[in-house]
Amino acid sequence: MVEYKVVETSLVTDESLQEILNEWTSQGWQYDGMQFAMREASKRPAMAFVLFTRAAEKQA
Repeated sequence: MVEYKVVETSLVTDESLQEILNEWTSQGWQYDGMQFAMREASKRPAMAFVLFTRAAEKQA
């Protein structure tokens, strides 16, 4: 079974995204993708959603 993690951030900079990636991959999560929510009046994303997966522990 696969477990999913979604991390939402409104601070969309290379430093903040790098911090999120390093934090969660060091905890055993595997990077799965990234989605951006755009502003109409700007080329810079308003938010980012960073997606991770890992094998779920079997429940007794």
